Amino acid sequence: MRTSSGTVSLVAVLACAVMMWFGYLNKARCAGPTFDAEGRTLRFEDIKDVDVCYSDIQQLWIGRGINLHVFPFVDGGITSSGALTGGTVEYPVLSGVLMWIGAIGAHTDAEFLLQSALLLAPFGLVTAWLLARMAGWAALLWSLTPPLVLYAFLNWDLPVVAVTVTAAAVLTIERWPLRTRGVVAAVLLGVGFCLKLYPGIFVLPLMAYVLTGGSSPDRKRDVPGALAVAGTAAATVAAINLPFAILGYEGWRASFAFQQNREADGTSNSIWYWGLRPLMGGYQEYENTPQYNELVAQLSPTLIALSFALALWLGWRRYFRDGVYPWLGTGAAMLCGFMLFHKVHSPQYTLWLLPMLILLRVPWGLVAAYLLADLAIGIGIFRWFAATAGETDMALPLTLVHIGVWGRAVLLVVLFFVFLRVPPRTPWQQTERTGYARRPTTTGRAQ
Repeated sequence: MRTSSGTVSLVAVLACAVMMWFGYLNKARCAGPTFDAEGRTLRFEDIKDVDVCYSDIQQLWIGRGINLHVFPFVDGGITSSGALTGGTVEYPVLSGVLMWIGAIGAHTDAEFLLQSALLLAPFGLVTAWLLARMAGWAALLWSLTPPLVLYAFLNWDLPVVAVTVTAAAVLTIERWPLRTRGVVAAVLLGVGFCLKLYPGIFVLPLMAYVLTGGSSPDRKRDVPGALAVAGTAAATVAAINLPFAILGYEGWRASFAFQQNREADGTSNSIWYWGLRPLMGGYQEYENTPQYNELVAQLSPTLIALSFALALWLGWRRYFRDGVYPWLGTGAAMLCGFMLFHKVHSPQYTLWLLPMLILLRVPWGLVAAYLLADLAIGIGIFRWFAATAGETDMALPLTLVHIGVWGRAVLLVVLFFVFLRVPPRTPWQQTERTGYARRPTTTGRAQ
């Protein structure tokens, strides 16, 4: 007897709630009491790395105007040395607004962490519910694995993941015309771009999917539909950003300048720092050389662009072979290219990739290997920070970091190609009540 979709969804949501609670308790170990005059936990700097309870949420209570309850971007800028001032934060505008909302009424970093967790948690639950609706029991990979404990409240990533997964869910509602689904998904991806940039990656594959007529038996080319997807995504991004650009242009622009100028340093967890940098300065020289920074600034965007082009080309090859453009697999492959070659590979980026491992039929061995490599970096990087400060021995943390950095890098290369060839993981037949579609049992091609 097959388990009902409602049962699977309930289990996924409840498990997600429990794991996020553990995630909050883990981060709360770093928070209060006692506090200094600015509301900073006095012991935060002493335990954040060695106890692996660090979060950007608690860290950024000071230094971005959050503790002063300054509305983001309107009054801010960036100094000649690259330091942000006023209410400018280093994230897109909607993430800045979420940070401001999370701080309303808070007087300490502990209160800010708690309120932010309460603000972010519903997005994690929505993600769990949608993944269960689209992928069945595989959704427990989101709800019951270590990344949710390690990263749910490390940064402000749960909303952008929820929006991206919702865009994927919209594409499965086959009772809607394809162009309508594409436009609605484009709005969601545009909103996601204004939270964290990565959902914008999926717009080009979505355009190709709408252009080629999707997976319907009577599919035909739809150039106006593809253009509508592009225009809608661009208009959404412009409409959200325009008020901030008008009210505080310097503060708004400063967030982009900060990211553009960011270096692939010891906090980046990237192949550049751990692979290229030793060839240009060695592990013991913590200051990056100008030559290294310049080379990374050239290589990183170039290789990201080339990986995007390769993924889109391979997606077209599969379309010509199977008749359906694999928009989700192509977008997931592009995400792998971004994560691999970007200057910064923050641990919480795993939350971006996890839904792709669920929604597409990636072999479970690869999934387990990636989670193990991620666990190594998720713990090892903070222990390494503590070791560089002389608080712990260096050997084990450095080993964990290398396993995490290079394990993830190799697996991202493998996943790049796997995503482009595997079918989706959609276990339920379409019904009038749910509107969700099951993968055809004969071809396994529709995405």
